[in-house]
Amino acid sequence: MTPEPRNTEPWKITLGELDEKMGVKIVEESVERVVATMPVEGNRQSFGLLHGGASLAVGEAVGSWAAVIHASTLGKTAVGVDVSATHHKSAREGIITITATPIHLGGTVTTHEVLITNDAGQRLCTLRITNLLLDRKG
Repeated sequence: MTPEPRNTEPWKITLGELDEKMGVKIVEESVERVVATMPVEGNRQSFGLLHGGASLAVGEAVGSWAAVIHASTLGKTAVGVDVSATHHKSAREGIITITATPIHLGGTVTTHEVLITNDAGQRLCTLRITNLLLDRKG
């Protein structure tokens, strides 16, 4: 019996419910780079600043999407196993840009750096996310 060939077409990003509520927009998607934007308005905490949790949520999403795109070219999928973030600067308004680039693209594990910047290109937050690559089920 010959095994069925794996689909190795790059996965296309589909926004989840939280991504839609946060106003996330996809700008670019490839194995080399995933870029998205998100408004600060609607994602602020009680002191009027971009919520740190919003930064982590969008950063984890973009980093995970990048990992799944890579995994899909191997006929696999990806699940997050670790994420950490450092907040450098706050934002009160504008649009933030979230960019994920690979640090390591393996067959079992990926690691991405995710930069969040403001309209002026200033770094607001740096995330690092590691994803485990798994065989697709069914």
